[in-house]
Amino acid sequence: MIEVHLCGIGLLGPGLAGYNEDSRELLAGRRLHRCEPTPDPVPPLLPPNERRRASALVRHALAVAEEAIQGAEVDPGTLATVFASSGGEYAILDRMCAALASPDRALSPTLFHHSVHNAAAGYFAIATGSRRSSTALAAYDATFAAGLIEAAGQVAAEPHPVLFVAYDLPPPEPLYPARPLSAPFALALVLLKQRTAALARLQVDLCGRDTPVTRLPDPSLDSLRRGNPAARGLPLLAALARGAAERVVFEYLEDRHLAVRISP
Repeated sequence: MIEVHLCGIGLLGPGLAGYNEDSRELLAGRRLHRCEPTPDPVPPLLPPNERRRASALVRHALAVAEEAIQGAEVDPGTLATVFASSGGEYAILDRMCAALASPDRALSPTLFHHSVHNAAAGYFAIATGSRRSSTALAAYDATFAAGLIEAAGQVAAEPHPVLFVAYDLPPPEPLYPARPLSAPFALALVLLKQRTAALARLQVDLCGRDTPVTRLPDPSLDSLRRGNPAARGLPLLAALARGAAERVVFEYLEDRHLAVRISP
């Protein structure tokens, strides 16, 4: 079991434009969620030139990262980072495949540069000047759980705080039928070892596969949870919005699930 403290949250998805009062009302079940289009984020964290070059996926990741950092009131340069996306830059991959299938097969070096799985981590380092360690990972539908375990483990092992960002966007055609993600979604958590000014204490542990995965009572929110690997973290945010001590369970390995006990 790993114990960490949560001190900042970022959120962006359909009908969830930030971890604000409106979103907390929806997550807590006091109002029904409507799957409204996700606004295209313009993260001020990025310098103007980088903002123009950044992909939609990177902009989603950095928008929630910035919200979580502001909520935690920490210096972004002190943060180690874990960026978790189940598939990364699907849109850029599609453009690269189209280029390779064209008669001249001319592949842009810039496009290739932006296709790497740690692109968001690189943009974050450029924007903040952070020289802390950074991890970029993917674990298909278990990406949120794998990323949270990695981030919590780093908090336990090191003295500095860790920023965890989970993010995924639906791929374009013709990739979409092979990976039909329902909607864009991103969330971010700032995790600390100390409890100072924390929103909640999280106890992260593995449990048996026979333990039921936590679902959301709102059908629209639960559809979003199931439709995007990054949105698997919604039950954690819902429990925090309710402000009660709860245990939430996430899909992880073939023989194990991930359990998180939340203490406000």
